[in-house]
Amino acid sequence: MCTQFSSTSRQEWFESKLKRKLPSTYAREVFPGYEAPILKSSQGQIEAQVSLARFGLIPAWAKDEKIARHTYNARSETVQDKPSYKSAYGLRRFAVVLLDDFFEPCYEGAQIVRQRIQLQSGEPFGVACLWETWRDKSLGADAKPIDSFTMLTLNADAHPVMNKMHAPGDEKRTPLVLTIDQMERWLTASHSQAREWLTGRFMPPLRSEPAPQVRKARPKTPSREEAIESIQANDKDKDKDQPAQGSLF
Repeated sequence: MCTQFSSTSRQEWFESKLKRKLPSTYAREVFPGYEAPILKSSQGQIEAQVSLARFGLIPAWAKDEKIARHTYNARSETVQDKPSYKSAYGLRRFAVVLLDDFFEPCYEGAQIVRQRIQLQSGEPFGVACLWETWRDKSLGADAKPIDSFTMLTLNADAHPVMNKMHAPGDEKRTPLVLTIDQMERWLTASHSQAREWLTGRFMPPLRSEPAPQVRKARPKTPSREEAIESIQANDKDKDKDQPAQGSLF
C-alpha cells in the first residue's frame, strides 16, 4: 500500500515534457485526503491541463466523503469488479499522479526503516490511477464537484525492490509506476491495453534509500516542584511591577 508520497517539486521539468501547465501551489508531502497534481483522461481523451485531485477516490454514488479513507489504493486484479472502481475503470477514467518519490516501510533488518522509492534514473515519474468526480447531493445545486483518485497497485512478491517492503507475512504490493514516456500510452489505453499495463511488465527499474522520519522533540513537561517555582517567580515579578499603594488615612 502507498499512503505517502512527494508531489513533484520539478514543475518546469514536467511542463516541458507534458506541454501542459501544472497548478502553481499544492501540498508537497501527500497523505490520503490531500490534493495532488494529476493528468486525467476519459475514453482516451487526455485533458488539456494538469489539475488537482484528492488522494482517495470518492465514487459518484457515495453518500459522503468517508469512503475515501479506504480507497486510496486499488488492487489491479479486482479493479474491474469492485463497486468503488468499476465505473471509473469502465469509462476509462485513467490518470497519472505526478511525483518525485513515495515511501514504504522496510522490514529487512532488525528495525523497521522507512524507505524512499524513486526511479533508478532519478527522474520524476508518475503512478497510474483512476479518477472520479463526486458531488455532495445533500447540498443540492450548491454542491461543488470534487475530483479524487486512487493509485493502482500490483503484486510485488517478485519485485527486487518492493518485495522488501511491508511486514513479514503481508502480501507485497507496489504502485504501478510510469516513466514520463509511458504516461500517454497509459492515458489513451483501451481496456485490453490497460490489462497489459496492469500486469506490471512495463514497470521501470526502481531504487530505494533509507529515509527515517524526523520526529519533532516534544517539550519537556515540568515537574510539580518546577511548576510551583515558576508560578512563584511570576508572582514576584508582578509584585515588582505594581506601584506602591499610598495610605488611605
